[in-house]
Amino acid sequence: VKFGFPLAYTATVLAWGVIEYEDGMKAAGELENARAAVKWVADYLLKARVEPGVLYGQVGDGGLDHSYWGRPEEMTMDRPSAKISSSAPGSDLAGETAAALAAASIVFADDKEYAAACLEAAMDLFTLADEHRGIYTASIPGAAGFYGSFSGYEDELTWSAIWLYKATGLPKYLDKAKSFWSEFGIGGDALQFSWDDKRAGCFVFFSELDGGSEYTS
Repeated sequence: VKFGFPLAYTATVLAWGVIEYEDGMKAAGELENARAAVKWVADYLLKARVEPGVLYGQVGDGGLDHSYWGRPEEMTMDRPSAKISSSAPGSDLAGETAAALAAASIVFADDKEYAAACLEAAMDLFTLADEHRGIYTASIPGAAGFYGSFSGYEDELTWSAIWLYKATGLPKYLDKAKSFWSEFGIGGDALQFSWDDKRAGCFVFFSELDGGSEYTS
C-alpha cells in the first residue's frame, strides 16, 4: 500500500538533509545515493499529481495489504486508489507534497527542466491546499486508521509556504507563511517533528529566515 502523506514527509526530510549536508554526504560518498532516493519519491509524486489540482494520495487497501504475509508479486487483492482535489480537499496531504517537491527542486537545481517540473507542481498543490482547505482523511478515509493527520493541516500549510519561499525566493510565500503562523497560532510547544506535526521544522526555518523575532516563540 502507498500512503502519500508519510511518503511526502519522508521525501521532504531526505531533501532537506541533502540541502543542509551536501558536503558531508559528498565526503562520505553518499551524495548520489541520497539524490537518487529523493528523485525516486519525487518522480512518484509528480506522477501522482495526474493533473493540476488533482493528487492521488493512496494506492491499495491498508487492511488487506497489512494482513497479507507473502511476496508482493503474488498479491491479487484489489488495489483501489484515492485522490484529493478541489471537491475533495486535503490540505495536509497537498501541503506536504508541495513541500516535498519544492525541496526536490532545490536538490535538483542543476537539472533546470526537472527542477521546474517539481516547482510547478509544488506551486499548484500549495494553491490547492490553501484555497480548498480540509483534512485529507475526510477525502481519503482509508488512510485514517494508519496515518491520520492528528495535528491538523495548519502546520503543513505553513511548512509548505516556507519551502516554496526557499525554492522560489518569492516574498508572497514568506508572507503566506507568516500569515498562517498568526492565523493558526503555530507557535508554542512542539512535542515532536514527525510525518504528522511539522511545527518544529517551521520554528527552525523562521529562526533562520528572520533571526527569531515573534515567529519562533
